[in-house]
Amino acid sequence: MFIQFKEVSQNIFKIALSCTITFLFITSVTAQEVHEPKIDSNYIKPYPPFRIAGNLYYVGTYDLACYLITTTKGNILINTGTAASASQIESNIENLGFKFSDTRIILITHAHYDHVGAVATILEKSGARLMVDAGDEEVLESGGQADYELGKYGVTFQPVKPDRLLHNGDTVTLGDMQLIMLHHPGHTKGACSYLFTVKDSSRSYRVLIANMPTIITDRRFGDITAYPGIQQDYAYTLQSMKNIGFDIWLAAHASQFDLQQKHPPGSAYNPSAFMDKKDFFAGVNDLQKRFDEKLKNDAKE
Repeated sequence: MFIQFKEVSQNIFKIALSCTITFLFITSVTAQEVHEPKIDSNYIKPYPPFRIAGNLYYVGTYDLACYLITTTKGNILINTGTAASASQIESNIENLGFKFSDTRIILITHAHYDHVGAVATILEKSGARLMVDAGDEEVLESGGQADYELGKYGVTFQPVKPDRLLHNGDTVTLGDMQLIMLHHPGHTKGACSYLFTVKDSSRSYRVLIANMPTIITDRRFGDITAYPGIQQDYAYTLQSMKNIGFDIWLAAHASQFDLQQKHPPGSAYNPSAFMDKKDFFAGVNDLQKRFDEKLKNDAKE
């Protein structure tokens, strides 16, 4: 009896100690003050939400693209903008006639403060699950500190823990929707794109939400010890993007796919406005040229 009681007491102590350590770790992370880098005014400038095609909607700001995909079992939100965007996204969703509380899954294109800043707030308010490319797990849990480039700014968003880690080709399913996650690293270790199909009364559309692989560092690739495979990842992503089949393409930034020109506020429903494949491949080719030029410059230094 005494031995059993002693063993139980030891187990309770171990559990309590473990919980205390976990609490102290979480407190030390979340207690850190968030400092977003200087924000472009277009990042927080409002933009009227609208229907892109079928059950796909734009709910972001003037430049930070956020997307809502409605399903029979709740809704999927892709990207959340900066911390200040939370209320805008909620209002945009509600103004379209949907319930913010029906948000079931949150996805991101990459873990930078201007796309995940409001994730923690929206997760708490909606009770949604966060699913991300496994490559960005560490950055998300550190609030941005672990990022190979933007980590120099410290904690730039509230740290969050993903509920599911995704890998290239994984499928995210909710209700009648299935999204394929495409691993497109370089911009971040877990940068990714999404491929899925929506439809209206006229036809179906294969949609690509692309994370365009822009280069954000001025350092030589070989000097970035926190991301030793960055050059290979950029090369892989650029090649991968040249072989994607789609009807409609969108991106993480509205400016990357000329949103304001294609859909000025108040425009009628027009999916064809986003079906410019030549524009996408021209953008990828331009990024390829910039990548090749950087490699030449790196070799000179």
